[in-house]
Amino acid sequence: MTTAPGTPPSRADRLRLRHSLDVALRGADLLERKLRVLRSCHEELLRAEETCARVWRDSVRAAETWLLRGLLLGGEHGLRTAAEGVGDAEVTWGEESTTGVRHPTLAACRVPERSPEAAAPRNTALMHAEAAYREALRAGAECAAAQTAARLVGDEVARTRRRVRALRRHWIPRLEESLARVVLALEQAEHEDAVRRRWAARGTTGGPGAGHRA
Repeated sequence: MTTAPGTPPSRADRLRLRHSLDVALRGADLLERKLRVLRSCHEELLRAEETCARVWRDSVRAAETWLLRGLLLGGEHGLRTAAEGVGDAEVTWGEESTTGVRHPTLAACRVPERSPEAAAPRNTALMHAEAAYREALRAGAECAAAQTAARLVGDEVARTRRRVRALRRHWIPRLEESLARVVLALEQAEHEDAVRRRWAARGTTGGPGAGHRA
């Protein structure tokens, strides 16, 4: 906050600037504490994401291996027959909040059991492939939740870091500079006013004819 051009600063300006500076400093401190919490959480989420991604990739490779064996044994017709008995998967997840950032957690994937009327897979490899793909779906759901959580918290880390930088590098220095100018101007004005009062007092005490000899 600055005074209008040509307008001398006042004590009210000094108070407002000091208040704005105090608010900015407290805000920067709070944001820095929030940033430390977010960074710690983000690091944990990145580790979880890496672990989930590794498990998902391994489970997909295992499922693809069994699928290939099943295709070699039963052909595409056997695969289509085996797939007819499996229902749609259902993915659910919970949510939690980290310093105001909501993100998914505890993802789960439920694949309905094969219908009793449906024909069973024609070979053991396709049965293993079905079980392996069920596991891959669960791992994929967990991986997706972990990736989304890491991304959301990471975005908030970046936003908070920018806000802290703006306060520390720009807004707070500007307020400090403005406050210093106002304080200096007020001190100079008070000094000049004191000098004028002293001169006025000397003129008053001298009285009419002061300084003339009889």
